[in-house]
Amino acid sequence: MPMGDRVAVRALLRAGDDVPVDTPRVPAREAAERELSRPMYHENDPNLLQRAIDRFWEWIGGLFDAASDAAPGGALGIAVIVLAVLALIAALWWRLGTPRRTAATAEALFDTSARSAAEHRTAAEQHAAAGRWNDALQERMRAIVRALEERALLDPRPGRTADEAAAEAGRSLPDHADRLRAASREFDDVAYGGRTADHQAYQRLRDLDQELERTKPRLNDTVPGTAP
Repeated sequence: MPMGDRVAVRALLRAGDDVPVDTPRVPAREAAERELSRPMYHENDPNLLQRAIDRFWEWIGGLFDAASDAAPGGALGIAVIVLAVLALIAALWWRLGTPRRTAATAEALFDTSARSAAEHRTAAEQHAAAGRWNDALQERMRAIVRALEERALLDPRPGRTADEAAAEAGRSLPDHADRLRAASREFDDVAYGGRTADHQAYQRLRDLDQELERTKPRLNDTVPGTAP
């Protein structure tokens, strides 16, 4: 090739190198998506559960950030408020016991077995010694009612509830009527209302039982089930 032609060809090649390559946008994007969709690029990606957990914590973080901006003291103020709320919930739980779930209908105080007041007291003390306050409180209430039956202050009646026993006994023992009603409510709360008894609740019924043993009834009042 003559020298002049070779120079011309080199000039054309240099000119071709300077021309920009114009690639259409849509095909380029599709090619990039196909490339990035290959499994080799996603081997270390988090799974669906991990992504959901990450989104949840991001949402919690956003709420916390928004609250800290609005609350006095920022993040420290939010932490103090949260601790105060938790302390209040713990105090209410400790004071009131397990919340009632559903209201239950009061059932008969005694089952089919006929035990004496002394036997119910013995069972109550055994439960109390083992820290089973629910069972101890219920047995002590049964001891109270059985003792009143044994003293002829209540007529033995199958199917009587704790509320009924307290109302009837209060007529012959008016000075203890309020405490008898309170004892029957505690019995119902534990036996049917899902509440949890404690040592103080049991001690109240134990003290009432012992006081009733030393109390003389008002004989001028009519005892249910007996002639006036």
